[in-house]
Amino acid sequence: MSNPVFYATPQQLAGLGPGSLFTLDGAEGRHATTVKRLEPGETVDMCDGAGLRLVCNVTSAGKGVLTVRVESKKQEPAPAISFTLVQALAKGDRDELAIETATELGIDAVVPWQAERSIVRWKMDKAFKGPEKWRQVVAAAAKQARRSTVPQVSSLAGTAQVCELISGAGLALILHEDATDSVAEVARSWFAAQQGAHDGAAAQDGRPAGPPAGNIVMIVGPEGGMSAAEVAAFVEAGARTALLGHHVLRSSTAGPAAVVLLSQELGRW
Repeated sequence: MSNPVFYATPQQLAGLGPGSLFTLDGAEGRHATTVKRLEPGETVDMCDGAGLRLVCNVTSAGKGVLTVRVESKKQEPAPAISFTLVQALAKGDRDELAIETATELGIDAVVPWQAERSIVRWKMDKAFKGPEKWRQVVAAAAKQARRSTVPQVSSLAGTAQVCELISGAGLALILHEDATDSVAEVARSWFAAQQGAHDGAAAQDGRPAGPPAGNIVMIVGPEGGMSAAEVAAFVEAGARTALLGHHVLRSSTAGPAAVVLLSQELGRW
């Protein structure tokens, strides 16, 4: 069974190694001692949210304070192919459900998108508070999944900002019911092209061939779907429409379904 995970900042964990003692307090310390009720002798993982994992043994547990001894240290590498979910704001907390599930499944970054047809609108203070709430959601989901990394959540994006993201991506997929090519077909085609170019460059440079790298962006619309203008803008920026299946998925399920499919197709699982 995997160890429970608790997060501290990179600054707090910097310089720690086997044999080091570390004291966890604050909200994480209270959760460890009052909710999890950890006791001396139990094993936990301390992570910095950026890939560092310290396997630790609990030496003492007081009220809101947990002290551990580091047993081993590992920096878990970032995946060669990263996933970014552009999630349109949706009603009924379906957008939060989407990013929560996608985090558990392995998403690397999340972008909240104010689509034309989004019923929910983040205005004024909400434009600042909304992303912070999403950061709390993905942090809790990452902790539940016992990840050493916590996905990055950007500030609220409009269609223009999403187009900029698309232009810098290795592959951008518009998850759309009117698409003709499936997500799997588009991913295989992209991966084969990337693999060929990567192997060719490695052979020319005398380097060992490895998996191709890149960022894949998945774009999910709101309940009413994306507008024709939004789809056209994304395609012009370099995105491709892709079909997840024969049934229409809700905004809360499309992104996680794409993460599962792409993780399998591209060897992340």
